[in-house]
Amino acid sequence: MNSDTLMLYKLMILYILSRVNFPLTNAQLTAFILEKGYTNYFNIQQVLSDLLDDAFITVKTIRNSSLYRITDSGLQTLQLFDNLISQGIKDDIETYLRENKYELQEEVSTPADYYQMKKGEFAAHLSVIERSTPIIDLTLVVTTEEEAIQICNNWKDKSSDVYSYLMSSLLGE
Repeated sequence: MNSDTLMLYKLMILYILSRVNFPLTNAQLTAFILEKGYTNYFNIQQVLSDLLDDAFITVKTIRNSSLYRITDSGLQTLQLFDNLISQGIKDDIETYLRENKYELQEEVSTPADYYQMKKGEFAAHLSVIERSTPIIDLTLVVTTEEEAIQICNNWKDKSSDVYSYLMSSLLGE
């Protein structure tokens, strides 16, 4: 892969991340580029690694998902080299984001993770994030790793019910 091609893939990822106000997973970034046939999976992973090394993006790992965000220096770099991305590619990206925005954002709006506190105690840390603001930040302590995993796995589907219940209960309705 020559350096011009590598640069284009880096700029495409920076462009995608600059067009959303929430982090995207490795799978979400990879899906668009593979779907359009721009390059292969291994090249995308190399590009992500390079962007991280250059501090143009950051990554946060939550339960086997890597969540990527663009940094200020990534935005500045994108502004400098934006003209190297063809309008056709930008249009493809905009269309993809418009068609998939709800699903893309939905995946990262209910993060759930767990960790061991001490022997026989696991904490399930659950959140609901709306427009970059946490509206619930909840930690439940359980006695087994299996319970913590089950809580995290159920969080996405049950979080709105839990939120509704808490609000009505705490507001005395």
